[in-house]
Amino acid sequence: MKVFDIPSEIEDKLFEIKHNSDKSILKIISYFPLSELERKTVVSLLNQDNFSEFYSIFTDIITEDEWNKTKNQIKKRFQNELFDIDPK
Repeated sequence: MKVFDIPSEIEDKLFEIKHNSDKSILKIISYFPLSELERKTVVSLLNQDNFSEFYSIFTDIITEDEWNKTKNQIKKRFQNELFDIDPK
């Protein structure tokens, strides 16, 4: 269930949205850092004016073209690596 409507082009870049017990957004994790405009868009939709808890898995800054060309491969590889983790 969505708490707020994120534009699909931004939602596609998100790995996870963590919530507080009161359903407010605690943390947003993207694959790569979101642009300033993307972050502002998300904050404006959240109704949490001081929200700044944006994190990314990778630190590289990539272009929209790079993301669109590689996103499926990146998502699949990342998910495969998560499943390969062996709990001890």
